[in-house]
Amino acid sequence: MVKIGNQQEFKQSWRGSLSDYVTAVVWLPDGQTLAASSATGEVVLLDIGTLQVSVLQKGDGQSIDCLTVSPDGQFLAAGGQTGQIKIWQLRSQPSTLITTLDNPSVWVDRMAWSPTANQLAFSLGRYVQIWDAETTNVIATLNFEASSVLGMDWQPDGRYLALCGYQGARIWTAQDWDEDPEALLIPSASVAIAWSHDGNYIADGNLDNTLTVLEWENPNPWVMRGFPGKVRHLTWSEPLTRTGAPLLASCSSDAIVVWQRDADESIGWASQILNAHEGIVRAIAFQPGTKLLTSAAEDGWVCLWHNAQQLIQTLNGANQGFPASPGIPTEINWRLEDGTVSCASGQNRRMTKEE
Repeated sequence: MVKIGNQQEFKQSWRGSLSDYVTAVVWLPDGQTLAASSATGEVVLLDIGTLQVSVLQKGDGQSIDCLTVSPDGQFLAAGGQTGQIKIWQLRSQPSTLITTLDNPSVWVDRMAWSPTANQLAFSLGRYVQIWDAETTNVIATLNFEASSVLGMDWQPDGRYLALCGYQGARIWTAQDWDEDPEALLIPSASVAIAWSHDGNYIADGNLDNTLTVLEWENPNPWVMRGFPGKVRHLTWSEPLTRTGAPLLASCSSDAIVVWQRDADESIGWASQILNAHEGIVRAIAFQPGTKLLTSAAEDGWVCLWHNAQQLIQTLNGANQGFPASPGIPTEINWRLEDGTVSCASGQNRRMTKEE
């Protein structure tokens, strides 16, 4: 076992490729299966025990840009260039395509399952629809109105769905989709949105180089300024700090800024800048249950930051880097069981594991 200080070193445990660049990767809740999609429309499942690949959909030349798995692991949904939402039943052998939702002339680039129910939210330009697995019907259509939806996130208890775009965020209640949404207004556009794990905070990354943080049910948000560019991605740790608040990590250009709420209310949120990347940071994520922060950038590096403060390891070998896909964010995915992390890079999927 190789260690860096008190931290275990990550080693690459598998590397594979699809026929075109990988657009999304996601772990299934069983921790044994990884789903991936490509720019040609492939959707595959990888069993990491046997390294056997199951093809759910062959490529047809039209991109699949988002994948998401229901919280109970029953369903996998895929959407992209064709406007179709395809949903597979994963617990059947083999996995079976059970639903295709057709949305002509709309590129689907945002999808998310409710964390507490088998309800799928997906974007259709200015609209978001909610599909219910029990009724197999669309049960709600939400009109964002101001622009196309640029981000979405469910509150962890499933009670609220937040959407963002031009002029900030709108937040709907799942108990009554017809009720007017709460609004978190900003003078530009929000391009990223994220609830904290405890549901007490919601953060917006904005096009005007600002970050907005709202304590839920508090009408006065904090606004953080001075970023070198738009705040393109956000991630929260679990609430591990002495104030009871989680850490918030944000990325803008080639920098990562980590925010911690100070016990002194006059200070608000204190920041620390993490610099290591030589390209635009495309994704950040905390390892569940820890403050180990991971970042991936156009330079092809995956950086590991102990306590979201100190760089302890840099993983390389992604020769094509982690480039931007139009409207599609790069994602980092952690597996809960053993600290395995996966990400997509060009034509390659990479998987690394603590040893």
